[in-house]
Amino acid sequence: MSGTFVIRNQLGHYWGKSGVWVSGSRAGQVSCWAHRDEAINTLFELGSKDTELRGEVFEAETDGANPKNLEISEHAVPKAEDPTEPADTLENQGDTPT
Repeated sequence: MSGTFVIRNQLGHYWGKSGVWVSGSRAGQVSCWAHRDEAINTLFELGSKDTELRGEVFEAETDGANPKNLEISEHAVPKAEDPTEPADTLENQGDTPT
């Protein structure tokens, strides 16, 4: 058995190659690491940006370059932030102070 390491969060989503969480229904979208320590480092970086994250690194079987037999999450994948929407700021939009 040849394996690869993947990251899964508490909702069953997998860290994707595009830098967002994916459901795992398309194995080609899931990020894979050849070495466990590389995946753990990535999980640590993700956890430092999102303190609510509870993730795990596990070894998955591979079919070519893609992981196989991934458990598909029943939870909806969170939407990626829209860069066209203004970010929440502490400053108000008007010219008058409040």
